[in-house]
Amino acid sequence: MKRLGLVAFPGFQILDLAAASVFEVANGLASRPVYEVGLYSEHGGHVVSSSGIEVQTRQLGDPAFDTVIVAGDMAVAPASDGLVRLVVEAAAASRRIASICTGAFILAAGGLLNGRRATTHWAGARTLQRKYPAVRVEEDRIFINDGNVWTSAGMTACIDLSLAMVEADLGFEVSKAVAQKMVVYHRRTGGQSQFSAMLPLESKSDRIQLALDYAKRNLRKSLSVGELAEVANLSSRQFSRTFRAETGQSPAKAIESLRVEAAKSLVEESRHAIDVVARETGFADPERMRRAFIRKFGHPPQTFRRVAHKTAIGPTGT
Repeated sequence: MKRLGLVAFPGFQILDLAAASVFEVANGLASRPVYEVGLYSEHGGHVVSSSGIEVQTRQLGDPAFDTVIVAGDMAVAPASDGLVRLVVEAAAASRRIASICTGAFILAAGGLLNGRRATTHWAGARTLQRKYPAVRVEEDRIFINDGNVWTSAGMTACIDLSLAMVEADLGFEVSKAVAQKMVVYHRRTGGQSQFSAMLPLESKSDRIQLALDYAKRNLRKSLSVGELAEVANLSSRQFSRTFRAETGQSPAKAIESLRVEAAKSLVEESRHAIDVVARETGFADPERMRRAFIRKFGHPPQTFRRVAHKTAIGPTGT
């Protein structure tokens, strides 16, 4: 049986314990129990979460686990030296080590992320990169698996991380059945964006918002700066300057983000050929769309189509 330790600490985010449910359900669906899940902390005993809910933990003593998953918190509070040391020891003695959300800061403090690709909650990603420059932080990822070290974004991304682990251990069909049992979307790919491109594109002025709304309705068009500036009733130079000031992005980058998200939806939810999807969302050709997908999500459109297809097919192929 695979011994799995979830590591908590004072002020941890209790939603991270949802990861345990994934392995619990996997046990119920497998032919025999696979995971022995326990909740651990530096000293053991009662640990209070950020919500005020108290949990009972075991002391993180014997470091030999199959998998260790370190929870995160809401405030990125510095971890104790003792906890960092215990996590490093557990990583050395275990098959794989993982972090949820800001738990990445604990792994980074122990040098476990040096030279590795890693992610965390988007709000703390740049702080992680600044504090630990040896880490290759990818702030817009749901989860990342780099060798035996796994990291995930915040909150519900712990479910995606755990489903990916179950898939690696027991196969796609079991992980899909776990997701169905839990009534969640069958694992988002690790390269999927943590949040929609629409969220950071909320403008402060009506003129820029008019241009954004126009762009969303007309992705098939070229959508040049001049065309968008005309919609906003601004000069091209003034529009570009104002757009960047209000959204933090250039018009070209923002339009590409809108196009690639629209294309991703079509790839996953329709039967249109890839070249048709590219044309419908305003990409000049499928190759440009492929490059945009890799920049945004880390995977080409064909990967999303395969995952969507597998999810749509039941265990019996119906």
